[in-house]
Amino acid sequence: MTLPDSPLPPAENHPTTDEASMPLVEHLIELRKRLLLCLSVVMVIFFSLLTFSNTLYAFVAKPIRDQLPPGTTMIATDITSTFLAPFKLTFVLAIFLAIPVILHQLWKFIAPGLYAKERRLVLPLLISSVILFYMGVAFAYFITFPLIMTFFATTTPIGVQLTPDIQKYLDIALKLFFAFGAAFEIPVATVLCVWSGLTTVAALKEKRPYMIVGFFIIGMLLTPPDALSQILLSVPMCLLFEAGILFSQWFISRSKKIP
Repeated sequence: MTLPDSPLPPAENHPTTDEASMPLVEHLIELRKRLLLCLSVVMVIFFSLLTFSNTLYAFVAKPIRDQLPPGTTMIATDITSTFLAPFKLTFVLAIFLAIPVILHQLWKFIAPGLYAKERRLVLPLLISSVILFYMGVAFAYFITFPLIMTFFATTTPIGVQLTPDIQKYLDIALKLFFAFGAAFEIPVATVLCVWSGLTTVAALKEKRPYMIVGFFIIGMLLTPPDALSQILLSVPMCLLFEAGILFSQWFISRSKKIP
């Protein structure tokens, strides 16, 4: 007696490439190849920008230089800072600019193991994460920095001359760039949490007061020790959380419609 063959789901509902059944060693080799490619792209961008490192630093430092008294300049308290600060900025900028390539390689690595439905849903999230990160960095530079630097300049005590150190300013700038870039990923993180089943839209709405308090605590930890910086980071995080709830509702309803 022979049993009838059980019908298989449509092919498009399963991973369609041989990479989905790779052994562990081949997966590691594939991962190494993509990591090396990402590193190569970062280094190419870095060496392409290295010649303009001082110009790039001047651009990043413009918000604080605009607030300096006439005839005053930034200073370097360490002799190596004149080289290391622009060098560090150029390297970090190379990583920032390479983020689309890095995420694309991540997508190429995980896509073969995803179902067709999952591929159609995950790709827009990756693209959105890149756009949101750059929006966060742009928000920090064009809106947050001028307000913060104006605040610091106007609160300088009488008899004290504002002469910021180039290395310390860069540390603050990069910290804020990362903080705002990461904060603008909240909608994507919210959608992923709901889609993966870690939480629900209803649960997020119920926990809204706790999330708001948490965002202000995060803003306090990630920004310089002043209330203005905290507000400029925490308020957008709250608004982005609300946007994440709305996108989660739309995303879940759309995922149910995709066969």
